Amino acid sequence: MPHYGDGATLRPDGPPVMTTDAALERYEAVIGIEVHSQLRTASKMFCGCSTDYDGAPPNTRVCPVCLGLPGALPTINRQAVEHVLTTGAAIEASAPAATRWDRKNYFYPDLPKGYQISQYDLPLASLGRLTFDTSDGPFTVTITRAHLEEDTAKLVHATDADGRKVSLVDFNRSGAPLMEIVTEPDIRTAEQARRYAEELQLLLRSIGASDADMERGQLRVEANVSLRPRGTEPFGIRVEVKNMNSFRAVERAIAFEIERQAAILDAGEALVQETRGWSEERGETYRMRVKETSDDYRYFPEPDLPPLHLDDAWLRDVRASLPELPAARRARYRDALGLSAYDAAVLVADPEAAALFEATLAAAPSLEAKPVANWVSGEYLRLRNAAEGPVAVEPTEFAAIVAAVVAGSISRAQGREVLERHVLSGETAVAIIEARGFRQISDSGLLAGAVDEVLAANPGAVADYRAGKAQAVGFLVGQVMKATRGQANAALVGAVVQERLEADPTKEG
Repeated sequence: MPHYGDGATLRPDGPPVMTTDAALERYEAVIGIEVHSQLRTASKMFCGCSTDYDGAPPNTRVCPVCLGLPGALPTINRQAVEHVLTTGAAIEASAPAATRWDRKNYFYPDLPKGYQISQYDLPLASLGRLTFDTSDGPFTVTITRAHLEEDTAKLVHATDADGRKVSLVDFNRSGAPLMEIVTEPDIRTAEQARRYAEELQLLLRSIGASDADMERGQLRVEANVSLRPRGTEPFGIRVEVKNMNSFRAVERAIAFEIERQAAILDAGEALVQETRGWSEERGETYRMRVKETSDDYRYFPEPDLPPLHLDDAWLRDVRASLPELPAARRARYRDALGLSAYDAAVLVADPEAAALFEATLAAAPSLEAKPVANWVSGEYLRLRNAAEGPVAVEPTEFAAIVAAVVAGSISRAQGREVLERHVLSGETAVAIIEARGFRQISDSGLLAGAVDEVLAANPGAVADYRAGKAQAVGFLVGQVMKATRGQANAALVGAVVQERLEADPTKEG
């Protein structure tokens, strides 16, 4: 049987032999997460160059400071500092009375100075926590630190006109403000790691610190994974996993790494402290380099920047400016508005959906939260996702549509059509309903004739029902709705169809 890299046994088609569950029966996974998030600022961390470089020609958003030219001196971006302080307040971390900047020394083509200005032993936020939901219930991760640093340039690997493989450097990203958030090794499963990353992204977006778009590289997740035999305390050999470009990839990569390490340990072989990348195509990690330690970076204080003193009044203002955080909003939706945990999570996970939900309830206080939540998470998100971008929905009109459906004056299908028309034209719900003559038929006497016609026209479906196929009722209801152009009360149609079928079992329509 073939082997992978440094000794993990594989099936012929690639993945490790054992499953994650099997590995975790004997080993405990110890996982820490490092997240790098680009901060939402107009200019870079230590210079005035614009951070609006997406799509810009290479090397056009640069200056002597972010190019690391001799004699250029950095200055501190106050907004970036405030974003980290706000993040610290949101995760209940402590801030120091003063902090300083450090040089992290290493050579790589995307690092123009040969060092990165970062923070080492005095981060802007220390010892916070983040609680999130998992399939096993709420879970809390301790966050060791959140600190500021500058981003590197971007390497572009390409093929030139002569077919040669070349590596190009685009310095537009160099010097962009970057926040690194590091957890304690509290995480024990791949699912917990994914849920943590998802909750952190939502938190950063909610407080306005970052757009945190993984596809655009604004949120980069790295995992440190080790295994130890269950019941033991010493940590195992740590492996860092990079290049996870989606939350799904975070979960898959960590699960693979648990399986890979368990297979090596079971074979009696030794693990190596290293950095591994994740290949989405192959569904496996691969060796990138032997892992450096903090000593290899030769940290020392940045001589070109003074220590930064954090005024108590400044910190109080930061804390006071915090919006309602995702966890608190989910709790309010559940406890005060009576939504299910699932409905609350869906709404809070999408800021646009949550905003429409809140505005609709404010526009129509008499509406119950549940139907509004259903329409936002159902019909509104359906339209928005189909449009692949924001759609204009006036909360008062959205409330009018939901209220009309709840009152039974129009059917849900008609309400859906009214919403679609409102989005396209901006017309009011009342105008659309009147123009199209919408009303819901909720008189069982009026519906009886339509039901009888449908039963007579579909003897096969009636026979299927007689033969015990209960799903045939759904087909018949659909045919009645079609015949009434969606105006019939669907629940009442279902009841009338059921009543007709059961009242005379010998009748074939």
